[in-house]
Amino acid sequence: MILAAPGGLDLVRDVTTSGNPVHDVVFVLVGLVVFLVFILAARFVAHIVGEQLRKRQVRSDMVILGRRAATAIVILLGLLAALGLAVQSANVTLFGLLLATIVAALGVQDLLKDYVSGYYVLLERHIRVGDHVSIDGHTGVITDVRLRVTMLKSDEGHLIVIPNSELFTKAVTIFSAPVETRTTPPK
Repeated sequence: MILAAPGGLDLVRDVTTSGNPVHDVVFVLVGLVVFLVFILAARFVAHIVGEQLRKRQVRSDMVILGRRAATAIVILLGLLAALGLAVQSANVTLFGLLLATIVAALGVQDLLKDYVSGYYVLLERHIRVGDHVSIDGHTGVITDVRLRVTMLKSDEGHLIVIPNSELFTKAVTIFSAPVETRTTPPK
């Protein structure tokens, strides 16, 4: 009689509601299974990444680095998903993804700056292949303008690789004519 009274013990409701130790253990076990699935998926993804890099004839050390990066990313996602399931909150997963995104953005900030600067260099065409320039104390002829870097062949014959972001943060002098054909020195 007491069991049937309102507020009494209901086995079906108590086993399936949050806060019950049985319920919490189930979610922790599901989280562990999800994490193990992500570990297996990481090996599969790393294999695919390695094969794709080998097809493109990338150096072997870069293939290893690519495989390790892919493995780390998939395992990190699995850890965040498993933790979110175990704690029964999507907020943990979202917070982890946000934190990972911020860390990654800070890590590639300079690289992104070089690429964005490269777009501007290529679109505006202030600096062109064949221009005789002086950049940050280096003087020479532009031999190649790429998306991330600009190649400069110095007057001594050295090849200087300049990140495109430096073209926006440092003074660049573009000489109007090669040194040999100038009649008057630049002012």
